[in-house]
Amino acid sequence: MRKIYSVLALATATALALGACGDPDDPGTTGGNSGAPAGGGSDYKACMVSDQGGFDDRSFNQSTHDGLLAAEKDLGIEVQALESKDVNDFAPNIETLLSANCDLIITVGFILAEATATAAEANPDVNFAIVDDNSITKDNVKSVVYATQEAGYLAGYAAASYSKTGKVGTFGGMNIPTVTIFMDGYADGVARYNTDKGKNVEVIGWNKATQEGLFTGDFEDVAKGKTTSETIIAQGADVIMPVAGPVGGGAAAAAKDAGNVAIVWVDADGYETTEYKEVMLTSVMKLMGEAVADIIKDAMEGKFSSDAYVGTLANGGVTIAPFHDFDSSISQETKDEIENLKGQIVSGELKIESPSAP
Repeated sequence: MRKIYSVLALATATALALGACGDPDDPGTTGGNSGAPAGGGSDYKACMVSDQGGFDDRSFNQSTHDGLLAAEKDLGIEVQALESKDVNDFAPNIETLLSANCDLIITVGFILAEATATAAEANPDVNFAIVDDNSITKDNVKSVVYATQEAGYLAGYAAASYSKTGKVGTFGGMNIPTVTIFMDGYADGVARYNTDKGKNVEVIGWNKATQEGLFTGDFEDVAKGKTTSETIIAQGADVIMPVAGPVGGGAAAAAKDAGNVAIVWVDADGYETTEYKEVMLTSVMKLMGEAVADIIKDAMEGKFSSDAYVGTLANGGVTIAPFHDFDSSISQETKDEIENLKGQIVSGELKIESPSAP
């Protein structure tokens, strides 16, 4: 049964205003700006609307946009993408793409659910896909959601094993399902480490039982991310997982300043996408680009389905990133334990629960 997520105002900070609503030939559009099919391989057109984080957010907007560009290159299709500066751009941007005769419109983020549902209802011959939302039950809308609690569990186990202080932390941008699902898995992974090793590593910033914890209140104020992280560090945590989009950059800056604190990034591999390589222990990754490229390919081939895509450890939709510069700090024993836990999750022997699970 699909969960109905309320539409909340998700604000993010790093948009460089590459796009704007309105004219489909506006220079603010990205990908396929010329209006000519890339490579001449197809007259199929796939389009995308970001939330206000923009396509350079080093997180889910960017990863999803990468999938659109991969489809443009690999399939020879025409693409068009519009960035939203604020929530008022969602509906106009979708309308712009409808006027541009897009065959498939992908909206990025659950906050676009209302605008997506309205457009899909009015345009039943156009296919839509929405990332991080599963509230729309229409034949022409495909949900793309992720069981990030599974990968979060592995990251929590790794964080607990790495911690020298016996305290790890986490915080979110807002108390919403697409955030707290990471935190649930992370807390459970720490708990599993404690059980297996007879330890008592504490999680600062999140209580899974009560679903209460630390939140900056938005996905925009990087300074809040830094001060929140400094508070967590002052309480003794030496690993922090910020689930806050660009606000996580404040946590990474605080970790770098502290000199003895590591970060677990989310959505993308923070080692590859941020300037804070030296503090990235690992990342809880959603492989959104791959899913988007596959959905576009299926739709182009006439195989579009409204059945939800759920990214899991089993299908490779979620995973944790390599330990990169921290590889030598994680014992082979711990790496083997993490692989064993992953195998149990993939087989179904171990189920990682979360109230926010898709």
